[in-house]
Amino acid sequence: MFGILNSMAEQMSLFGPRVLTVSGMTQYLRVLLESDDILRDVWVAGEISTLSKPSSGHVYFNLKDSSATLKCVIWKQNAMRLRTSLQTGMAVEVHGSVSVYEAGGQYQLYVDALRMAGEGLLFQEFMRLKALLEAEGLFDPERKRDIPAFPKKIGIVTSPTGAALQDMLNTLRGRFPLVEVILAPTMVQGEDAPPKIVQAIRDLNQLLDVDVILVARGGGSMEDLWAFNDERVVRAIASSRIPVVTGIGHETDTTLSDYAADLRAPTPTGAAVLVTPNKADLLIDLAGLQAELDDVFNRKSRQYHQNLSSMQSQLNFLSPINRIRNNQQRLDEVIMRLERGFDHRISLYQSRLTGLDARLKTLNPFQVLHRGYAIVSDENGKIVSSVTEVVVGNQVAVRLMDGILETEVKQIHQDNQ
Repeated sequence: MFGILNSMAEQMSLFGPRVLTVSGMTQYLRVLLESDDILRDVWVAGEISTLSKPSSGHVYFNLKDSSATLKCVIWKQNAMRLRTSLQTGMAVEVHGSVSVYEAGGQYQLYVDALRMAGEGLLFQEFMRLKALLEAEGLFDPERKRDIPAFPKKIGIVTSPTGAALQDMLNTLRGRFPLVEVILAPTMVQGEDAPPKIVQAIRDLNQLLDVDVILVARGGGSMEDLWAFNDERVVRAIASSRIPVVTGIGHETDTTLSDYAADLRAPTPTGAAVLVTPNKADLLIDLAGLQAELDDVFNRKSRQYHQNLSSMQSQLNFLSPINRIRNNQQRLDEVIMRLERGFDHRISLYQSRLTGLDARLKTLNPFQVLHRGYAIVSDENGKIVSSVTEVVVGNQVAVRLMDGILETEVKQIHQDNQ
């Protein structure tokens, strides 16, 4: 921004007085306004007038007081986050940045946050409720519990979509990656947020192995953080069975939940730091312990080695290893003899089996079929050995070498010979 301003100023000084176009003048004014630290981050109080809500979703209105008017614009994405339906005549406080609408040649406030005027009433309520709960002893230091030095499981109560969650997860991962994280997602802003925060705390208290609970959200206005001043949330934190650490808003923000918690961190990231040891410090401690362990191990190792050598010498003197080795050799010889006898017996049986197979083939009645003979059987499968066993017209089967002929007896010629 300042580079652009300086460049424009140098051009004007080099070439002397010059005539700017309307666009050039408007652009120059826009750069001036947008480079001003106050106008880039400003709260303005006034009354809404000339309110317009076109179908685009953007909101246009004038903010006025008794003697001046300021044009304001709320873009759609910011307008969707408004908790209050804007009406003409409302007294509000708006936050945003000032720039120039070049087409109209007018400066405007581009609003990104809005609250009702009179948040002093919220502060009064804050002090009233603080006094009430403090009188009950909810904030007493004696009630505070120690946070585990090495938590195994951490519960987080926050919005699942907020930047605070990612900041905490990144911090936990970098400092103590062994820890397990359980997220109890909840709303952290608005009228519906308090009961959901309470339920998230109760849900984590139902788990037996959660060591500590982080209740956190990013920064915002007093109204944005008001859910953590809700009496229900404060009592839920105070009655939690598990120690609670809060990291709500920025370092300058303080809520009643912070008073009730066992430990308060300035930010969500700070809460993650407070509940975990630093991996780098642990590695240094571990290296020292490892050196001590190595020294003890080496001493014990030398001692055991000496004892083992002495015992080995005694064992060698008393060991029956030579007798065992002789018996092993004899066993090997017996096994080899058994193997040779077994092989010889197998050969004999193989020879006998070959002879029996040859005899069986010789006696096989089907073998003669290869020499041109045939076997005749009647309809019942009975072998026909004489012409007297059949009569003309009987069906007979003639088995040959390669198949069976189904035939009928036409004539019978008896061989008298």
